[in-house]
Amino acid sequence: MAMNRNRFHRFAALRGALLAAALGAALAGCHVEPWVKPYERDHLADTVMSFDRDPVSSAYTGHVYEAREGARGATGAAGGGCGCN
Repeated sequence: MAMNRNRFHRFAALRGALLAAALGAALAGCHVEPWVKPYERDHLADTVMSFDRDPVSSAYTGHVYEAREGARGATGAAGGGCGCN
């Protein structure tokens, strides 16, 4: 009988330690910190990191598309359906 109690106490201590470790890991994972530092953002704004190969042509194509659609898109371009700014 004493052996079963000893085993139960060891199991309870192990379970408490594992619970404390899991809780500590969960709280450490909730630490909010910006992934990209402000001084690292200039590397991401490099022209090599852009999606399009020719930004002037892409801007023109976007302008023509928005003028033909007759509505302003979500790209931040100004103007309506007439093609004028």
